[in-house]
This record gives sequence, structure tokens and C-alpha cells, in this order.
Amino acid sequence: MKRSFLFTVGGLVLIAVVLIVISTSAFTVHQTQQAIVFQFGDPRAVIKEPGLHWKSPIQSVRYVEARVLNLDPPAEEIVDKDKNRLVVDVISRYRIENPLLFVQSFSTEAVADTRLRQIVIKAMRDTLAVETLNAILSKQRAGIMKRIQDFANADANKFGIRFVDLRVRRAELPQVNAEAIYQSMQTERERDARQLRAEGQEAAVTIRAGADRERVELVAIAQQRAQELRGEGDGDAIKIYAEAFGQDPEFFAFYRSMEAYRNALGGEGTTFVLSPNSDFFRFFGNLGGDARQ
Repeated sequence: MKRSFLFTVGGLVLIAVVLIVISTSAFTVHQTQQAIVFQFGDPRAVIKEPGLHWKSPIQSVRYVEARVLNLDPPAEEIVDKDKNRLVVDVISRYRIENPLLFVQSFSTEAVADTRLRQIVIKAMRDTLAVETLNAILSKQRAGIMKRIQDFANADANKFGIRFVDLRVRRAELPQVNAEAIYQSMQTERERDARQLRAEGQEAAVTIRAGADRERVELVAIAQQRAQELRGEGDGDAIKIYAEAFGQDPEFFAFYRSMEAYRNALGGEGTTFVLSPNSDFFRFFGNLGGDARQ
């Protein structure tokens, strides 16, 4: 009876020991994590696959993030190629690709964040120091961000980290510099406006002078042509009158007299002091126009 009791107790102890060993040997890696197995401080395995894994009871496990992590360094004041002081704010995303190298490089994630901020700021300063403000704010900005990311990765890869995204969220002049530059820009624009107005006024004077000269030339040509046409018309009229007079002198004399009557007597209150026997009235009462006796 006593031996059976001891056997039962021993079995229970053995089961308990097995359960303790199993509980201390099994560990789970979540899909958002990576695990490093250590034995007396020495790394024994790096596990990136999620699921249930095993280790010896004397080994320990340290978990490292497998997700993309945020890193938002504070805004920094830098100097660009044109010696302008800029306040630049960047946003970055990184991933731990070599968890063992990361753990060996940094004791805590807070230490890692501090070092990574320094890397990002250095890459940003070195890159933007050879770029102008116009380039940073133009379509070249994407290429500049790519160079900053490449420079940052060159240092971050030494710690098992890779930046997957790094971009400038804000880039602007300090308030004092901005006011001075805005004032300079305003002065420059006002000078350009004065120059454009002067050029416009000069062009207007030139155009008006050309138009006036062209108008004088056109009027002179038109007057000359009018005189030529008037002369040609007068010549044709004289020729026609001469031909008509030659064909019927009596009718021509009669027609000219009628024209003279109409012009002389057409107005109101016309008064003539002439002799009734004047040649002017030769057709009055005498269609033949014979001189009156």
C-alpha cells in the first residue's frame, strides 16, 4: 500500500515536471513579431515565422517588432544651397529586417529611436545642403526624398534597419527670413512692373508714331489719287462738253443758259439789276436765243 502511494506521488511529480518543462519550453511568435532565442546571453536562433516554437528551459526569448514602425523626428533648421535657412519637418517609416543585429546594436527601442533620428537628420542635412528651395518645392522633390532615404539606409542598414518611406512633410523659411525674402520679392516684382510699364509706354509711343506716319502717307496717297481722278473727270467732262458743243452749238448754248438761270435764280429773294435786252435773258420769250433788239 505504501509502495503504491509512493508510485502515485512520483508519477504526479514527474507529470508536474514535464508540464513545467513544456510550459517553459514552448513559446508563441505572433505575426507582428520576430523572436530571438538566447542562451546565457548568446543568440541561438532567430525566428521570423509566426506560430508555436520550442526552446530549452534554460533559454530565453526576446521579441522584436516585425511591423513597419513610425519615426517622426522634430522639425530641424537646415541651410540649403543658396544659404537660406529652412525649417524642415520629415516623416519616416522603417522596418527591422535583421532583429539580431538590431538587438545587438540597441539595448532598448528608445535608444534605437534616438539613433535613428540622428541618422535621418544627418541624411536630410547632407542632401538638402546641395539643393535649392525651388528644387525642394518643385517636382524634383520626389527625387530629393529618394536620395535622403538612400543616405539614411546606408547608415541604418548597419543596425539591421531599412527605411521603407521617408518624405518631407513641411519645408518653409523661418519667420524672420520669410519676411525678409517676401519683402525682397515684393521689391523685385515692383521693379519688374515699373520696367514693364516703361517698355509698354515706349512701345505705345512707337506704335502711335508708326500709325500717325502711316495715316499721313495714306491720306497723301488718297488725296493725290483724288486729284488725279478729279482731273481725269474734269478732262472727260470738258471733252464731252466740247464734243457736244461741236455737234449742236445752239443746244449747248441753250443748256448752259438754263444752268445759269437755275444757279442764279434758284435762291429766294434773288434780285438782278440788268437791262432787259441783256444777253443773259436772250432765251426769255425767244427760244432761238436771238439777241434782243
